[in-house]
Amino acid sequence: MTGSDALPQIDTSRPHPARVYDWWLGGKDNYPVDEELARNILSADGTAVRGARANRRFMHRAVRAAAGAGIRQFLDIGTGIPTEPNLHQVAQEAAPESRVVYADNDPIVLRHAEALLSGSAEGSTQYVHADVRDPDTILGLAAESLDLSRPVSLSLIALTHYLGDEEDDVHGLLKRYVDALAPGSFLILSQVTQDLSPEGVAKAAGLFRRSGTPFHPRTLPEFYRFFEGLELLGPGVIPVHGWRPEPVDVEAQAEGVVPVYAGVARKPGA
Repeated sequence: MTGSDALPQIDTSRPHPARVYDWWLGGKDNYPVDEELARNILSADGTAVRGARANRRFMHRAVRAAAGAGIRQFLDIGTGIPTEPNLHQVAQEAAPESRVVYADNDPIVLRHAEALLSGSAEGSTQYVHADVRDPDTILGLAAESLDLSRPVSLSLIALTHYLGDEEDDVHGLLKRYVDALAPGSFLILSQVTQDLSPEGVAKAAGLFRRSGTPFHPRTLPEFYRFFEGLELLGPGVIPVHGWRPEPVDVEAQAEGVVPVYAGVARKPGA
């Protein structure tokens, strides 16, 4: 584990997105304040649980696609609380020699680092306790395990909608990460959108904001901006359960819309 080894204090007075997400996925690592917000959002936006599940399945498919393209290094920012199979398990099942670095700022995730770090003998799995808004720290610590002169798969799954345009310069922030990666690297993203469920997403966004959590759904053109200068893999930017769907995803589409866009792109030049 890299970063601070001290266990920071967990703030249970306000919800945390990773713990709300954990509740939607049926996890146990959340507090009453997280459950209350998760239930309220689900009442306002009935897509929340199936969206969380669709996000997880997209991550699995996208990581397998990256591994299938020869990527053997993975940097996952906004890791969240471990839910099996986690990214390192998917990557190392496809290629046991894969090296994985997780980064998150939730103290609960730090307490799960032991579970996060149990990977294949041939590969490497590490955890960085840091905030996505601090790319210098994350990239510096990641470079202790990853060779950033070689291609890396960078993933931010369901994270960018917690980052603002003005206060966080989210597009500029993502560009700093991509600029630091070698040609041939992959970018894997998913993001909540108001395009597909305007009323429900607006209610959910309001609940997040009133709880103290910034929330920024984005339109299709705004989401496309994250991939400027990159080569999108087919089928391009698409609702999350339609990105290279497997049978379970096709079946899940019958449950209704999931207002989340997803895309995977490659940095050209390799």
